[in-house]
Amino acid sequence: MIIEMKAASIYQQKNLVLQNVDITIKPGEFVYLIGKTGSGKSSLLKTLYGDLPLKEGEATVADFDLNAIKRRKVPFLRRKLGIVFQDFQLLTDRNVNDNLLFVLKATGWKEKTKIEERINEVLKSVGLENKGYKFPHELSGGEQQRVVIARALLNEPDLILADEPTGNLDPETSEEIMKLLFDISKKGKAILMATHDFHLMQKFPTRTIKCEGSTVVEVNGTPNTAFQNITSPSSEENRMEGENL
Repeated sequence: MIIEMKAASIYQQKNLVLQNVDITIKPGEFVYLIGKTGSGKSSLLKTLYGDLPLKEGEATVADFDLNAIKRRKVPFLRRKLGIVFQDFQLLTDRNVNDNLLFVLKATGWKEKTKIEERINEVLKSVGLENKGYKFPHELSGGEQQRVVIARALLNEPDLILADEPTGNLDPETSEEIMKLLFDISKKGKAILMATHDFHLMQKFPTRTIKCEGSTVVEVNGTPNTAFQNITSPSSEENRMEGENL
């Protein structure tokens, strides 16, 4: 399993957010993560990439034991993960190539030729092979999100954690990003994607888990069933959830 959690409890400081969490996700599996604003989706993702410590229960992510991991080892965990955010988080003072170069150097790449080859590979994989010289403000929202996905792929991760990756995109561009993510999943990478987009779930149905009642449950049935009692939050609510949970 690329993710395995057993009887896990997730805290924000001293506040219990989720308890008795049992999750398994296999390599190459695409899974939606849904739930009301404030239900703990962001806290779960932050725990998986080592931003929140796991205090109770058991969890392994990409062969890292989250119970035993030391803070100095968290960067090594993150090298086996790709993280895709809703708000891109690109460095605005440098072009696409230099955004990717920054990540590679930060994760220990040194050989110039290999760095250039890897940047070209990931940009080609997301359909941006001729956009490396562009700055973020010169790209559309969809193109910026493709750069973010390329950045997530740089170190050939086993798992991609995507937090509302289509939240700031129009419907047509959102579908393009979803097709790209599903193509990546078919190549063997697991993807866990937090979303509020009911229509995308209808168009791209797959396994769904839900933060509900202070735990995480498996959803059976249609996307309509999955989204019962969930309303689409505003962007401000999304921002607050990211900060607080």
